[in-house]
Amino acid sequence: MLNAGPPFQPDPDRVVFDRKELGLILTTYGRFVAAGEWRDYAMSFLRDAAVFSVFRRAAEHPLYRIEKRPKLRAAQGAYAVIGMDGRVLKRGPDLAQVLRVLDAKLIRPVD
Repeated sequence: MLNAGPPFQPDPDRVVFDRKELGLILTTYGRFVAAGEWRDYAMSFLRDAAVFSVFRRAAEHPLYRIEKRPKLRAAQGAYAVIGMDGRVLKRGPDLAQVLRVLDAKLIRPVD
């Protein structure tokens, strides 16, 4: 029998998305995938930030980055949506509210 090793221990030196945050992000991601806008994503868990990057194609630069930076919680808010050009599109303390900036990108006129 294989020994699975010790139970998973989160790295206290890394910022991560919790289950609720990831659920909100993946719900938004799923809507854009269903609309054919996004096709891939990547997650990075760093010392000062957790980053969820979305791509139109896997070989491109990310269209958007959804970041969690707990050190900015008191000043500007821990969450931000950042565009491909590095511009902060929305920042705030509530992830659901910050993600709403992407809703306008999903609405298209019907021909």
